[in-house]
Amino acid sequence: MNYSKINNLTGWLCFLIATVTYILTLEPSVSFWDCGEFIASAFKMQVVHQPGAPLFLMIQRFFSIFALGDTDKIAYFMNVGSAIASAATILFLFWTITALAKKILVKENEEVSKSNLISIMGAGAVGALAYTFSDSFWFSAVESEVYALSSLFTAIVFWAILKWEAKANEPGADRWLLFIAYIMGLSIGIHLLNLLTIPAIAFVYYFKKTQKPTTAGIIKTGAIGVLILAIIQYGIIQYLVSFGAYFDLFFVNTLGLGFGSGVLFFAILLIGAFVWGIRYSIQHQKKILNLALLSTVLIIFGYCSFAMIIIRAKANPNLNNSDPENAFSFLSYLNREQYGDRPLLFGPNYNSQKVNLTQGKTLYRKGEEKYEVAGKKTDYEYDRTTPFPRMYSDDARHVGYYKDIMGFDEGHFPGLFDNIGFLFRYQVGQMYMRYFMWNFVGRQNDDQGQGSLYEGQWLSGVKPIDAIMLGDQKNLPPSIVDSNAYNRFFFLPLILGLMGAIWHFKRNQKDAGIVALLFFFTGLAIVLYLNQKPMEPRERDYAYAGSFYAFAIWIGLGVLAIREWLFKKITPATGAVLATVTGLFAAPVIMAAQGWDDHDRSSKMVAHDIAVDYLQSCAPNAILFTYGDNDTYPLWYAQEVENIRPDIKLVNLSLFDTDWYINGLKRVTNQSAPLPISMKPSQYVQGVRDVMYYQDYKIAGSVELSNILAILLSENEEDKLPLQDGTRENFIPTKNFKLTVNKADVIKNGVVSVADSSKIAPSLEWTFNKNYVTKGTLAFFDILVHNDWKRPIYFASTVPSDQYNGLDNYLYNEGLALRLLPLKADTSANKPELINTPALYKNVMDKFVWGNIKNAKYLDPQSSDDISIFTNVFNNTISGLIKAGKIEDAKKAVNKYYEVMPEKFYGMRSMMGTYFMAENLYALGDIQRANALIEKSAAYIQKELTYLADVSESKRRFIGGQNVQLGLSFLNQMSKTAEQHQQTKLSERLNQQFQGLEGRFSMYFAQE
Repeated sequence: MNYSKINNLTGWLCFLIATVTYILTLEPSVSFWDCGEFIASAFKMQVVHQPGAPLFLMIQRFFSIFALGDTDKIAYFMNVGSAIASAATILFLFWTITALAKKILVKENEEVSKSNLISIMGAGAVGALAYTFSDSFWFSAVESEVYALSSLFTAIVFWAILKWEAKANEPGADRWLLFIAYIMGLSIGIHLLNLLTIPAIAFVYYFKKTQKPTTAGIIKTGAIGVLILAIIQYGIIQYLVSFGAYFDLFFVNTLGLGFGSGVLFFAILLIGAFVWGIRYSIQHQKKILNLALLSTVLIIFGYCSFAMIIIRAKANPNLNNSDPENAFSFLSYLNREQYGDRPLLFGPNYNSQKVNLTQGKTLYRKGEEKYEVAGKKTDYEYDRTTPFPRMYSDDARHVGYYKDIMGFDEGHFPGLFDNIGFLFRYQVGQMYMRYFMWNFVGRQNDDQGQGSLYEGQWLSGVKPIDAIMLGDQKNLPPSIVDSNAYNRFFFLPLILGLMGAIWHFKRNQKDAGIVALLFFFTGLAIVLYLNQKPMEPRERDYAYAGSFYAFAIWIGLGVLAIREWLFKKITPATGAVLATVTGLFAAPVIMAAQGWDDHDRSSKMVAHDIAVDYLQSCAPNAILFTYGDNDTYPLWYAQEVENIRPDIKLVNLSLFDTDWYINGLKRVTNQSAPLPISMKPSQYVQGVRDVMYYQDYKIAGSVELSNILAILLSENEEDKLPLQDGTRENFIPTKNFKLTVNKADVIKNGVVSVADSSKIAPSLEWTFNKNYVTKGTLAFFDILVHNDWKRPIYFASTVPSDQYNGLDNYLYNEGLALRLLPLKADTSANKPELINTPALYKNVMDKFVWGNIKNAKYLDPQSSDDISIFTNVFNNTISGLIKAGKIEDAKKAVNKYYEVMPEKFYGMRSMMGTYFMAENLYALGDIQRANALIEKSAAYIQKELTYLADVSESKRRFIGGQNVQLGLSFLNQMSKTAEQHQQTKLSERLNQQFQGLEGRFSMYFAQE
């Protein structure tokens, strides 16, 4: 068998290993975060959040076919699609490593020796399999997200440029460059990360075409590579569409032609220009020009996958983010305008003061016959700015973090070097190097870390790095030791990669520099460009997987470094085998062994089941308000794919302030009727009633909500407030609202039973909790006024309380949702939580499913966080039943709790609910189980806080501080509870624990 066959077969073997790994460990249904939106959108060809991923959706739709109509299996087969794409990435990584290794070990036209063959295959296998089992890549490989397919396209492009390099002197070799251009164009329809390979590709081209590289040539090539990247990123992706949009503006508004006529003319003009340019390059033998034009055309061909976005937006699907059905809405969609801008080279610090509001470009929206002005893009001017702003957010949480991590005094204004310090300390150190070390050194757990001592840190050997720096800690806390993500690689993959990098630079500086460029642009360059704010809602390691891919190349080449040393001691063939075996055990074997248990999602159904529970918490034909990704996207999946509770109208409050979203809610979706919104589109279109402010008119008493709505929708100039720019805007004259209740409607619609009719309030009266009204809040008022209690209204339990708009006294817990009920309000200071116990008990015992959290092999942090949500549901149910005197039902609920809830604690948060469960058990006379829960919780707190006291008394910057406060508080409360229930010995032991730990943290509290 020749080299080519062995190379192909070994590569496919790596592909098979990766495929089996990922399919065995993939999640059987929907995952958290964007996966629910992607699966639902792929299944019905809908429009996802900006800037879209049309090609990804089409490919995933293909994989859904294998479900053969079984909607329960659609998510599974889309996850399989990601698994196969990820395995294919490993295949191309293998071929990339072997190509680089062969260039060094085997001269052109030289036969490959046995020892070289073993070494090259060994390097490819070690590097490819190391990446297979790397944390960040494995995580994305087992769920339906864009990063798996994006990684595949990156791997194909980098492999293809090496193929071109090997055949560059042969006729027709440039077809590989054209292939790369087309793949890049296609990749835009998945994710933009693929474009970051361009600078590395530019250097491959330069080194191949230049016999004697010069410093000037290298600088020029780097500049050209970055310029090509910018041309594609801005010129093709954004400005091409922008030109089309403004052509359309001219043709529609000036020439009076129909919508789309300008875009069509621009397309014809563009095609004509390319045809002329390509013909010119052929006729005049302009090879570089011809290659550039053909490459641009192929990139645009690939980019045309975005036609799917416009086509499907025209069809008004249920999920139609931003409704990009015309030139300007599509341009806004591509530019990610809903996410705002961030300063990069020059801008404010967190304590810069806003002194002026400047207007920029005009914003347009599609009207009935013409494009209309929707306002102007605005930006703030500041009293002080700084170069290279890294600490620019004025959010109070971010400001506190900046000051804490950098040790700033209150009046300090950060300068250039302060911002560079934050770059290295947080953006590079915390948000890149920590992730890098996760993948190649290990980590203590997968709890999200914001710089805390024992959450999400990387590992040095068997101990957290902070512990090594502060002293030998033999007794690690259970939150680390018991975590499946407690992975120890003993630095071996990192050392192997560094050995490979050093060896590569010694043996082939050009190729090593190209891999280093790939490593930089897919890692640190992203750090610079993203300019991340602190306290991200989730870990962001997936964004840097491309640089981990580049480092995996060096892990593979580390085998050759070991081989070179061994050749001095033993025969070449034996050395090659021994180097390969060493490399396999140093990287992929230990990474697989340590990482399997925290990547095996095969038995977890939490995202799926909690989505079901959110929906099942609601009465028929309900309106359910949600807020974040994880209380929305899985629910979209459940409705759109599995057709679970299609009668419910989901309303995401984060999108509610946009006209396109309100338009969608006024249409039938699935089996849910339109929302009762009376507003006309002209009353809430983009640029109209975006924000309306509060102006206190000293109105006595509460004002009927319908009158407030009328004022906010009034077109009468006298009902509007004059602004500084001379315009007038609607406003709210009071915050004291009232909604009169028609008791007959409430009873007729089954909101309250006849038996409970005496509890119905004559009106809901509340104080609005904001100083402004957005169009989403305006639409909410409209719904309240015109619903007439026909449709039940709920808020998901995870919605922040400020989003209740002041209606807290009328929201009753029925599971994972709070129902708006017109019952007489309890306004006492220490009012209990409002619970609809009968509905809650029925949901818990008959409707809810529990994600297999008791028996799942692994729960990721988001899933383990939901344990506390489930525990609260049980506690509310049991305490409500006890208050109602339904003791037998309460005992049944307790048994259900022990049947479905895990015994293991997943961190301090999941432990907290057990205290309230213990109180309920005491109330039911179940002393034995109550004592067992308290003792188990106390032992957990003791170990956690002892660890924190040992290593962090002088540390201010650790979330452990919150855990200290919670742990001590709960120890104290549990001691008192045990005493109240005559458990004297237990109470005394708990009190001793509390006093001992409190004393150890006295210095910390004094510093705070």
